[in-house]
Amino acid sequence: MTEPRRDVFQAIADPTRRGILMLLATQAMTPNALAEQFETSRQAVSKHINILQECGLVKAEQSGREIHYSLEVTKMKEVDAFLEPFRKLWANRFDQLDDLLSNL
Repeated sequence: MTEPRRDVFQAIADPTRRGILMLLATQAMTPNALAEQFETSRQAVSKHINILQECGLVKAEQSGREIHYSLEVTKMKEVDAFLEPFRKLWANRFDQLDDLLSNL
């Protein structure tokens, strides 16, 4: 039986995968270059990359003998769209807190 397809939020729930996304936000990287950034095995990082690919957050591009992974920005917009109502709520609450503190 195959493992069910994960969604974006399952992918970003793991701190290592969030770290990989942060690294890929600045530049495309090979699996070895990514693995060097973490205190874990190359195989463990590869599993994280596979999950990120499965969720559409990372894309692979073959360049000769190397594979470079990069962030799939359009998929990250899904996360941003989900968080937008919360940002408005937080901003409103912080404004209320500022008003309360000003009145004290």
